[in-house]
Amino acid sequence: MKALKTNMVGALACLLRTVALLAIAQGASANPSARIQVSDIKPLLIRAIDQGSAQGVLAGEAAAYIRQKFESTAPIEIDVRALHALPQPGCRRLEVTTRQKDVLEKTKRGDKELVYQVSYCRDGRFPDKR
Repeated sequence: MKALKTNMVGALACLLRTVALLAIAQGASANPSARIQVSDIKPLLIRAIDQGSAQGVLAGEAAAYIRQKFESTAPIEIDVRALHALPQPGCRRLEVTTRQKDVLEKTKRGDKELVYQVSYCRDGRFPDKR
């Protein structure tokens, strides 16, 4: 009986350590500073085509314009994930999620998110419609 309790306590401790490590890893990946800085989304689209997903933060003139327009200094995060391959080689259907916190819109502040889909090819073009 004592050996069973010892094994259960050991297994529980192992499980708790694993959960803690996963939480730390997830927190690090959600950190905007760990994201790729981009001045437009094309590098993220290409990375998602090659790797299945990509995470970035908008920088440069486009970011400055958006921050000014929505009166928010929060980072503009962009996540791209591949949905499925298209018939043309190197082309995929992608889902793009752009988000920014503390956005001012119509006299109200809040977190905003825009989700849309696009078909894109590794060589930087939009695929032909077939």
